[in-house]
Amino acid sequence: MSSIALITFDLDNTLWDVDRVVRRAEVRMRAWLGERVPVFVERFPPEAMAGLRASVLAAEPGLRHDLSKFRERLLFTALRQCDLSESSAASFAAGAFAEFYAARHEVEYFPDALATLAHLATRFSLAALTNGNADFTRLGLDRYFAFGFNAATVGASKPAPDMFEAALRHAGVAPNAAIHVGDHLVDDVQGARAVGMHTVWVNLSGNAAGPEAPAPTQEVRKLADIPAAVDVISAGLRESR
Repeated sequence: MSSIALITFDLDNTLWDVDRVVRRAEVRMRAWLGERVPVFVERFPPEAMAGLRASVLAAEPGLRHDLSKFRERLLFTALRQCDLSESSAASFAAGAFAEFYAARHEVEYFPDALATLAHLATRFSLAALTNGNADFTRLGLDRYFAFGFNAATVGASKPAPDMFEAALRHAGVAPNAAIHVGDHLVDDVQGARAVGMHTVWVNLSGNAAGPEAPAPTQEVRKLADIPAAVDVISAGLRESR
C-alpha cells in the first residue's frame, strides 16, 4: 500500500474568498472601461452583462472551461454592441480584461493558508487544481506548488476526472497515494473520490453536508487543521498494509 506522496489543492474559496476578489475586480474593470468607453457602462450595467453571458456561452460552449477567454469574449461582444469596430472592441476588451485579471490576483488569504502550505511543502509534493483562472505562479504560490492545472489547460472542469488524472500522471503517483483538498463537496470531494484519491473537505463555514452529499475522507473547519487531517489519512494507510 502506498504512502501519501501528493497533495492537490483547490484555490478559490479554499485559500481565499473568490467572491470578494471578483467583485472588486469587476469594479476596477468597469471603472477602466467607463473612462474610455462611457457608453459601455450606460448600456451594460451588471444585470445586462449577466444576460449576455448566457448568449455568449450558447454560441461558444467550449468557453465554459476557459474563464479568461470567456470573459474577454463577453467584453468584446458587449463592446461590439456599443457600435465599436471589431478592432476597437478587441483592443478595449483586452485592456479591460487585463485590468480585471490584475485585480483578480489581489487576494486576501484565509487565516493560516500560507503557513499551512509552507508546512506541507516540506513533507509532500503539492499541486494546484482549479476551475478558475487564478495563476498560482503570478501569486507567488510556486514557492509551495510544484505544478498546477486548471480547467482551461485540461479542457474540462471539476468534478470531471480530467484534472485529477492529469495531476496524478504528471506526478507519477497512484490515486491512493494522493489527497485532494477543497471546499466544494461535488467539484472537489466527489470528483477526487471518483478517481480514487483521498479527500479533505475544507468547511470553513461549518455547514452541514446533506444526507446525499459525498463523504470526504477528512473534514476541517480551519486551514491549520489540514496537516493533522493528512496525518490521519497517512496513519490509516500504514495500518492497512
